Amino acid sequence: MKRILFTLPNMLGGLRFILAFVLLLLAWLDKPTAFIVVMITAFTLDAIDGPIARRLQQDTEQGSRLDTVADFSVYTMLVVGVWWLWRDLLSREILYVGLAASSMLLPLLVALIKFHTFTSYHTWLVKFATVCIAVGSLILILGGPALPFRIASIVSALAGLEQIFITLLLNRPRSDVRHLAAVIRRRQNRSD
Repeated sequence: MKRILFTLPNMLGGLRFILAFVLLLLAWLDKPTAFIVVMITAFTLDAIDGPIARRLQQDTEQGSRLDTVADFSVYTMLVVGVWWLWRDLLSREILYVGLAASSMLLPLLVALIKFHTFTSYHTWLVKFATVCIAVGSLILILGGPALPFRIASIVSALAGLEQIFITLLLNRPRSDVRHLAAVIRRRQNRSD
């Protein structure tokens, strides 16, 4: 099988990976406005790279894994950056930040233990949770109410649990699993 590395979706994923470190630099330099602009850019690129990959028929397993690494990098640097720029805000919402962070870390840890590699399921619930976290984070950072971020953290935790259950049910890592019910149906069909 031919490996296609330099596709538009992969370049967008690579750009998001770079933007993660730009977020860290901007936070270190105490540039909150630029941080927010780069954060919005990273979230927007995350929202469009998958549809572009499917539209151009350039969706690959390596692209899916690159997307997972870029997601992890952006969200990690986002938490560090928010800690540096808005420490009081993060301290106030530490329970929900921890819940959101755990929903990303625990599924990766379970996958590493079981498969010795990361997974990149990109379930519908994870996609929904990502949008919720992006919007909730932005509202919170811009001084809005905390409720959207708190709800997003709970949705994110549910998405993380779904990924853990998927990992526990699969025999090998797979990319782009749409939801837990599909994995359960597939297992039932094999046992018939």
